[in-house]
Amino acid sequence: MKKIFTELSVLVCFCLLLLSDVAFAQNVTVKGTIKDDQNLPIPGISVLIKGTSNGVQTDATGNYSISVSGNGTLVFSSIGFQTQEIPVNNRTTLNVTLLSSSNDLQQVVVVGYGTQRKVDVTGSIGSVKGDDIAKQASANAVSSLQGKVAGVSITNAGSPGASPQISIRGTGTIYGNLGVLYVVDGVWFDDISFLNPADIESMSILKDASSQAIYGIRAANGVVLVTTFKGKNANPTITYNGTVGYRAVTNQIEMANATEYATIINELSAINSAPALFSNPASYGTGTNWYNQAFRNAFQTTHQLSINGGSEKSTYNLSLGYNNEDGIVKNQGYKRYTARFSNDIQVLKPLKIGYSVAASSVNTNDINGSIFRQLYAAGPVVPVYYADGTYGDANDFGLGGGNNFNPQVTLDYFNQKSKNYRVNGNVFAELNFAKHFTFKTSAGGDFGQNEVRGYTPVYSATQGQRSDNSSLTVNRSEDRNWILENTLTYKNTFGNHNLTVLAGQTAQRRKNYFINANALNVPYSSEGDLYLALGNAANRTVVDGGSLTTYVSYFGRANYSYKDKYLLNATLRADAASQFYSGGDLWGYFPSIGAGWVVTNEDFMKNQNIFDNLKIKASWGKVGNAGVPVNPTTLTVAQPAGYVVVFGGVAYTGANVNSLVPSFLNWERTAGTDVGFEASFLKNKLTLEAGFYNRKTEQAIFEIPILSSIGAASSKMIGNQADFRNRGIEVLATWSDRTSNGFKYSISGNIGINSNKVTSVITGLNPIYGGGQGIANGALATRTVQGGAIGEFFGYQVTGIFQTPAEVAASAQTSAKPGDFKYLDLDGNGVIDGKDRIVLGNPNPKYTFGFNTSFEYKNFDLAIDLQGVAGVDVYNANVAYRFGNENFSKDFYNNRWHGAGTSNTYPSAAVGSTSNAAPNSFFVQDGSYIRLRNIQLGYTLPVSLTNKWASKRVRVFADAQNAINIFGYKGFTPEIGYDASAGPISRGIDNNVYPLSAAYRLGLQVTF
Repeated sequence: MKKIFTELSVLVCFCLLLLSDVAFAQNVTVKGTIKDDQNLPIPGISVLIKGTSNGVQTDATGNYSISVSGNGTLVFSSIGFQTQEIPVNNRTTLNVTLLSSSNDLQQVVVVGYGTQRKVDVTGSIGSVKGDDIAKQASANAVSSLQGKVAGVSITNAGSPGASPQISIRGTGTIYGNLGVLYVVDGVWFDDISFLNPADIESMSILKDASSQAIYGIRAANGVVLVTTFKGKNANPTITYNGTVGYRAVTNQIEMANATEYATIINELSAINSAPALFSNPASYGTGTNWYNQAFRNAFQTTHQLSINGGSEKSTYNLSLGYNNEDGIVKNQGYKRYTARFSNDIQVLKPLKIGYSVAASSVNTNDINGSIFRQLYAAGPVVPVYYADGTYGDANDFGLGGGNNFNPQVTLDYFNQKSKNYRVNGNVFAELNFAKHFTFKTSAGGDFGQNEVRGYTPVYSATQGQRSDNSSLTVNRSEDRNWILENTLTYKNTFGNHNLTVLAGQTAQRRKNYFINANALNVPYSSEGDLYLALGNAANRTVVDGGSLTTYVSYFGRANYSYKDKYLLNATLRADAASQFYSGGDLWGYFPSIGAGWVVTNEDFMKNQNIFDNLKIKASWGKVGNAGVPVNPTTLTVAQPAGYVVVFGGVAYTGANVNSLVPSFLNWERTAGTDVGFEASFLKNKLTLEAGFYNRKTEQAIFEIPILSSIGAASSKMIGNQADFRNRGIEVLATWSDRTSNGFKYSISGNIGINSNKVTSVITGLNPIYGGGQGIANGALATRTVQGGAIGEFFGYQVTGIFQTPAEVAASAQTSAKPGDFKYLDLDGNGVIDGKDRIVLGNPNPKYTFGFNTSFEYKNFDLAIDLQGVAGVDVYNANVAYRFGNENFSKDFYNNRWHGAGTSNTYPSAAVGSTSNAAPNSFFVQDGSYIRLRNIQLGYTLPVSLTNKWASKRVRVFADAQNAINIFGYKGFTPEIGYDASAGPISRGIDNNVYPLSAAYRLGLQVTF
């Protein structure tokens, strides 16, 4: 806490040092009252002197007072109202009536290669403002989208700086590149963890194929458009944002204490006909709580300084950011430095040029990937240290083998640091000519370098935790990407017709290079100077590789509206990707079409009093996925040392096909159909959006198993193997209002309902099994088959627990023991085998929902966000993943079978035995949850006070993220994604998952 208060005092001192008295030119003091069209006073209206950043806000009764030049102009603006500019003309009283924005449909949203009025959009696009993103205690902006947009599912990884997994309208693909496409100011990225959330002005999520089609080959899993802050034509504005706080583990799993552990281990020994390990379990007391030993309240702080300004000829924006987060596990840490600068220059009236450049540096102290497994398994009878200072050893208690380590040893001797550097940016020129034409050319680039250095010294801590040789591992990779785009836009209004036509061309090049090296017997250096060359040359290994892909694209789009009633949008994109240069279709063609009808603009709707706005829309489109490995149809051959043939007494090295590839690989395409409406009621206080979608992935690329007798080193082959679809409904409703006493509020709720189904598989009804990562005995716990969902859980149905030997003898499981699971004999043949397995659950969420609110009264503001999922299952692999005498959760201990009649739901301590650990319904649990995603309370100092200083606005706030979590799952968190190496067929399996944590912060925002 001392560290937190020290940081907070630094923030306050920083602000106070910058505050100073400032003299305002007092030519004329203008006073007045701002009211709405219902004659109600409006608090919080911004009153700015045009061409400057000097201004005030109206008080609770709508009154204001400002000093301005007699020939100046005042700008009155606020969200939800039409902006007005009024010349002063030496007046001292200026009362203003602001009109409400005609409707939410008139807002401008960011779409692919431009912007559109929301009323003109025929696709499905969700938008999130930068203010909502900045309110979240998340280093990655994608996490801030959780619960904000219907149909968008976010799974947070938990570890500081880790990128969350995002899916838009269900699982779009299961092989290769599974992520969405991020477009940041025109440059394409697979990840935006380098981006400071405070630099983001808005994010648009393109959800349907119609809006995504303009991005063709990379849009199959959705597109997120990110717009960063640009300069404004105003005097320089300096803004500082800072926070300080900590993260703490929530919903920590309670484990059996030492006495309980000794008791249940003795039971396990008896089941295995072995002598008891502990003669007096009660003598061990509570023992070691390994979670408490390793976890901590993790300090975090953020600082961001931005400068924004410009003139009619040139505008600029500069931002600097710093983020420092400790992990909830001791020794883990994350630091990120960011810098971003953009500059737009109006060279001539028809010509504008501009550029932006961003840089980031990330340093992390990593933790061992198995640490959570060790913390779960470690025996509480083992102390952290003995009295002489040496480490507690599980072997001293007869607990050697399996996963029973001393986690403190792992924390102390694991030494791995990661560094990531990235520089990206773009430059553009925009020329307006012939009145209706705009030509824009832009070039963007991205350079990144990542290095992971891990060192293991010579040490001997316990019998099972030691290293006789030191080793150094260095993994380094580089990415060099560029994109060149040219677009020509024609925009014209003639009579009742509005037409915009866009034509464009894109060329991209993506290059990756990596080198992985290892050396033994590298001497330790206290200075950290560790080099591979210092190790044993005979044991040094180096592996390098890389990839190069290129893309060429042509696209066009036409937007047409007639009398703002009838809307038409059509897109066509043609893409060529180098992955398909041989053995596939080089070119892919991705069309889309959308139509809309603004019903309220019809003459017959003018006298109705129900709808303020009503738009009906429908769309269809196709997008593609080029995210497959390079040269996927190229057959490769290796010469392993063991493949030798002798001719004439001379040994020759043989060759072996080490992979099987398809002779032809086609594009994976996603076709989607959308139908929906947008409406507002009660003078636009209530807005409602709803839609239905049907999204089908055609010729999906899968890995399918192949017979080992074929002789290939790989047991799988990729190919266009299946079709599957996601079908669902999305609803968003918002109520916004304000009262005469200055209370302003907004309440919004959204829900997405999705159903995932495999519609056909090239292998017929033969299933594709998966999900073996972290499952006991390597068993496969998921199945993907025609008619089912992707990666559904599959195994035996538990009907009870065997109570007595006689009950076992009379069953189909004669080799079982009392306390073992009793499985359903599905086919009734008296034998329990693979044919008795059934579908146990679905890891794909059926319902995702969010509830977001904001309240403002006088100088106070409050935001509360709730978020959750339902209709989803998770697989708790932690319970049965045991190879010896690992610990048990308190829940398992309290409910276990330990004698006839003690339990008919939980098995005995032998839950890790081969028969009990087989995938079954006991391990599949409800993964539904609801959480208080974020709550923030802020207070803005009165304008009368801040105007006496150089500052224009000072706001302090306190917030909490994930403070309340409600779920029935028996693990740390039901928010579980998929293993990156296996993809969505491994979704929802909890094995060594990073725990959920809550964040608590204090913050300061100052504008000068």
